[in-house]
Amino acid sequence: MELQGANDGIRLSAYRPTLPVSVGNGKATSGEFESNYYTCDGDSSSVASRGSVALTGYETLDAPPHYDFYTNTEVWGRRKQFRPSLFQLHAKPEVTSQLLLCFTQTKNIRCMLNIWGVILYLRLPWITAQAGIGMTWIIILLSTCITGITGLSTSAIATNGKVKGGGTYFLISRSLGPELGGSIGLIFAFANAVAVAMHTVGFAETVADLMRENGALMVDRTNDIRIIGIITVTCLLGISMAGMSWESKAQVVFFLLIMVSFASYIVGTLIPASPEKQSKGFFNYKASIFAENFVPSWRGPGGSFFGMFSIFFPSATGILAGANISGDLKNPAVAIPRGTLLAIFWTTTSYLIISATIGSCVVRDASGLLNDSLPSSSPSEGCTSIECQYGWDFSECMNNKTCPYGISNYYQSLSMVSAFGPLITAGIFGATLSSALACLVSAPKVFQCLCKDQLYPFIGVFGKGYGKNDEPIRGYLLTYVIAACFILIAELNTIAPIISNFFLCSYSLINFSCFHASITNSPGWRPSFKFYSKWLSLLCAVISVVIMFLLTWWAALIAFGVVFILLSYTLYKKPEVNWGSSMQASFYNRALNQCAGLNNVEDHVKNYRPQCLVLTGPPSSRPALVDLVSCFTKHLSLMLCGNVVTVISDSHLNWLNQRKVGSFYRGVLAADLRCGVNVLLQGAGLGRMKPNVLLMGFKKDWRSDTPQAAHNYIEILHDAFDLQFGVCVLRMKEGLDVSHPSQSHGESLNPEPQHSTQFQKKQGKKTIDVYWLSDDGGLTLLLPYLLTRRKRWARCKVRVFVGGETDKKEEKRQEVLELIKKFRLDFHNVEVLPDVYQTPQPMNVHQFEKMISRFRLDTKSKPDSDSGPASQHEKPWMITEQDLEKNKAKSLRQIRLNEVLLDYSREAALIIVTMPVGRRGVCPSSLYLAWLDFLSRDLRPPVLLVRGNQQNVLTFYCQ
Repeated sequence: MELQGANDGIRLSAYRPTLPVSVGNGKATSGEFESNYYTCDGDSSSVASRGSVALTGYETLDAPPHYDFYTNTEVWGRRKQFRPSLFQLHAKPEVTSQLLLCFTQTKNIRCMLNIWGVILYLRLPWITAQAGIGMTWIIILLSTCITGITGLSTSAIATNGKVKGGGTYFLISRSLGPELGGSIGLIFAFANAVAVAMHTVGFAETVADLMRENGALMVDRTNDIRIIGIITVTCLLGISMAGMSWESKAQVVFFLLIMVSFASYIVGTLIPASPEKQSKGFFNYKASIFAENFVPSWRGPGGSFFGMFSIFFPSATGILAGANISGDLKNPAVAIPRGTLLAIFWTTTSYLIISATIGSCVVRDASGLLNDSLPSSSPSEGCTSIECQYGWDFSECMNNKTCPYGISNYYQSLSMVSAFGPLITAGIFGATLSSALACLVSAPKVFQCLCKDQLYPFIGVFGKGYGKNDEPIRGYLLTYVIAACFILIAELNTIAPIISNFFLCSYSLINFSCFHASITNSPGWRPSFKFYSKWLSLLCAVISVVIMFLLTWWAALIAFGVVFILLSYTLYKKPEVNWGSSMQASFYNRALNQCAGLNNVEDHVKNYRPQCLVLTGPPSSRPALVDLVSCFTKHLSLMLCGNVVTVISDSHLNWLNQRKVGSFYRGVLAADLRCGVNVLLQGAGLGRMKPNVLLMGFKKDWRSDTPQAAHNYIEILHDAFDLQFGVCVLRMKEGLDVSHPSQSHGESLNPEPQHSTQFQKKQGKKTIDVYWLSDDGGLTLLLPYLLTRRKRWARCKVRVFVGGETDKKEEKRQEVLELIKKFRLDFHNVEVLPDVYQTPQPMNVHQFEKMISRFRLDTKSKPDSDSGPASQHEKPWMITEQDLEKNKAKSLRQIRLNEVLLDYSREAALIIVTMPVGRRGVCPSSLYLAWLDFLSRDLRPPVLLVRGNQQNVLTFYCQ
């Protein structure tokens, strides 16, 4: 049987790995091989039960990269597709068929509305009077620094995988784990419930003042605020329970009201002040008023920097309003960073402008009496205050401390300055009601997510959702009760400091979450949002804690006491959840010194690390293999150099230490190489710190060595596949072994030299070429990503090559780019190669046939003898005509792929190729070795053949 594809019409395009079900129409394409390992339809009697052709060894089960292999959910209207298992790829066909199983910009507006709240309209002028314009700006900017850095941390966490419902609690818990996440979830939900009360009280205070100015009074001012507040929060509850669509429509109306009120205020500052407004302290823009109001004038028991900060800070806490409804956002990973940061920028700008303008136009004290004007002909000689320069004398009420107007006394100063006062009132209504409504929606959704996780007892009843949007009706009612209780306080300046501590505690943990996830150096931490700093996050976390104690030390102690109690409970109960958090990643680092800490931590794809068993022999004999693997594992994961020896020695570990390679060494005694490697595969490692990837050098001398040695080499690969290992084979043009022949077996007692290798050098601006031809779970992509994290490889550009059809090149390219983007790998260069499916050149096919000629079984030499099959049984490396026929397509593919590699990757720093898998019982070991040899031959760059264990090592999910 010859392999000449040109003569018999065999083309690789007829056997290219294709998905059996078209995504576009959900129908199988005629003529293409269809295997039910992709879909779960209950029929496990045959691998190809739904196909038109029975599975032999002639077809390949390898599947190209596809979105469905990594997603957890199904697309409505079609079946979910699955990657073939490692068992299916290399097991004998008859075993496979017997044992096959079937596997089953609204955000921006929302944040701005929640930041533009009651403090902006009713307390910012008063804070400006107390702290002065300069100190008020410091308060605003300090608050912005905290919220801005927290916004960056939130954006990083939110873009490290898909974000579901639960907002801030979801982000923290999935990053730091259930211990801290659960405690801060309760505190944050409670803080939002209290914030409902704060904004509602601000609204009620405005309504009560309007009633008093018009002579309407129900009981007294305090009780009026309580009555109005309870009525208001009841109405807001009705809007919230009506669903997100009604709530979103209401937010748009409120936003328009605020914009109109801002315009009215700015216009009002430019209109010449009437005598009535002058009597209340408004004199338009005056440099002397700006200078007077620039410095502080502390008054009252709370008159201090941190006193004003504690009252102002809740106005900046709306940055998480969008994150708290992450489950309702169409694209949280984009909406949360963009909306949060834009909202912080615009609201901070508005705060700075309003504090500066109000401080430049209105004096601190005014009587509101027209009789206090000074005659222009005879000004009062005893009048020395700033308003005397403009013909007014408010000294009497200033001395008696009874002035009702001025920014120190009149909370409605913005309304007084405005061109049309009722518009400011409408803005106050819009700001307070929108903020209260946002908090009323946020608190139940955060609490619902916490309840569904079942971290604490007795709260699961509040996790139940209703309707198609899973609305937390019970959570709304609980939030309503908490808000109503705090509304009864009826004092805005008392409620605001309480909220400040709770939000500062939340922000501290959000920043610590980002810092902790970054410092653990987990490959699963790949946020697509890059503009953050782990050290800034840590600094902000510390500052938040310090400010908590400076504001109200007893409230800070209470907050941390609650966190400690909840944390202790969670640590004691150890809830059965596995979210792939950074806490789990940190356990791995600590386990390098204290391995017992990993025993209770389950594996998770986000924390997957390539833990490498490297068949180096004596490590000094294959330094290039040691250096390359060290690039993957240094300060990141386990590396274990394995050696099958006749004499045990510690000199190899000393060699590794001198080379500064973070690796363990393990030598085992065995009669032959395969038995020794089997011992290493099954016994190496400790607990969770055990190898999951086998790396070895290519057996370059397989044709000149004994056939049994070549057969044992391939059997090592099959043994690794049987034990669910990923497998990598490194081939270098100059070879790997630098040892002397006398050292090939046994040990040398002399110190081994430190040979330098190309993997120790900086690679410059070369390329790492990745041929991702079959989906193995993502190991083929993860390894080059880990390489680029090293300084010596950092300047290399990764090029990803995939197979595809000529007429669908751009479509395939965009599909793969989108998948890589979801993995957050930052590989932007993808090229589709229809060339891989073309027929190889006859000359190369002839060379391949010559390569395997030594191992061909000639059954025609003795036609009367039945020793052919027996001979093959005794010599499983021999290749029959049937073997060649069954594996013809794969053989031609490896030949063609070598031609493609020579065309595209001659100048690469490293070539990484998906390694083909030979099926046991179908592909003889010599034929399989010939595939690997021919595929990687005549290439100047090092070639790394990679095959994962068909389980995901990359994910785009947060949980």
